[in-house]
Amino acid sequence: MSAYFWIWIYLALGIGAVAGVADETVTCVVSEQCHLPCTFPPAPNSSVRWFRQDVAMPAGAFPATAEDGNATLVLQEAGLKDRGTYRCHVRSAWGEHEARVVLKVEAPVRGLSLEVSRLSGYEEMKCTVRDVFPPPRVTWATEPPTFEDLRPVTRMLADKRGLYTADSKLRVLKGQPDLIYICKVSTSYGGPTWTSSLRERAITGKEGHDLTIPCFAPPYLNGPTLRWSFSNGEDPASILTYDSRSGRSVSAPAWERHVELDGFRVPFGDGSLRLMAPQHASHEGTYSCVFAMPYNTHSERSDVAIHVPDASRGVAQTSHWWIVGLVAAVAALALVAMVVYLKLRGNTAKGLPRDVEEETELNSVKDPASTHFPSR
Repeated sequence: MSAYFWIWIYLALGIGAVAGVADETVTCVVSEQCHLPCTFPPAPNSSVRWFRQDVAMPAGAFPATAEDGNATLVLQEAGLKDRGTYRCHVRSAWGEHEARVVLKVEAPVRGLSLEVSRLSGYEEMKCTVRDVFPPPRVTWATEPPTFEDLRPVTRMLADKRGLYTADSKLRVLKGQPDLIYICKVSTSYGGPTWTSSLRERAITGKEGHDLTIPCFAPPYLNGPTLRWSFSNGEDPASILTYDSRSGRSVSAPAWERHVELDGFRVPFGDGSLRLMAPQHASHEGTYSCVFAMPYNTHSERSDVAIHVPDASRGVAQTSHWWIVGLVAAVAALALVAMVVYLKLRGNTAKGLPRDVEEETELNSVKDPASTHFPSR
């Protein structure tokens, strides 16, 4: 049968005519390749035109002919400026075909940071998410829940691309030192909700005595990986990592003989680290553990102080005071020697004239020549 016969069939059945077209919604990611679908029955001598907001697009943006029935429009790097309604119009031997596509462009949440800030003069939790569109929604919670009213301050700032940075701060509640602070971020386009939580504590240990640094995952984290790091004022250094899939932990060479992790407890949320024979100079600082899985992280930071035992402190004090005592003893002996010397010298100076005088008088008494007796 000839092609004209099939054309007559299509026209008779109304297939070739443009009927009501349902919109298809496509969501693409900023800076990534984006596909706007348009398919139709394959036909020879097909011509394709795309319209954006009912304005014809340049033919170079899509194949001018698509006899294989695929006239999909490809945007190499989608941007927020590309949002809108697109219309694909195909004319072929079988008639005309149209497809409408509503394009949404988003920049999903890629990461979430939660840290402690003291720049405002008081301690507060700071939750930050960057380069997001549409503007994200930030909420706060604590574990366990508190009866106090949480009053975060959240700021949204858009850059020249139209992407938002959300900066939310929550003042730390007084008198509740063991709280877990939880920051959640979501967007109106749907997708996963990101969660980050943080707990801080202070721990004191003794030099040379094993110390356990606690770290416990919230119950909603199942099968997370675990990372431990250490900082004493410099950039954090890795201590060890634990892979939940293999069930093995790998320690950094500098820490192999100083830390121990019970791998059997980690899958149950206990990632506590045992610090063996810690030294004040080497192991005092901030220890951080991070439980992580897709879209969720939980961190615990422990400020660890390693005190020197009293016995060692006594030895140090003794080694200091014996020097002071020796100096005092030498000074006392010098003072006594000086007093004795001055006393002897004084006696010698005063005694010489008196001895000469007494000796002269004695000689005058004992000299018979100088003695006169009265005559009879």
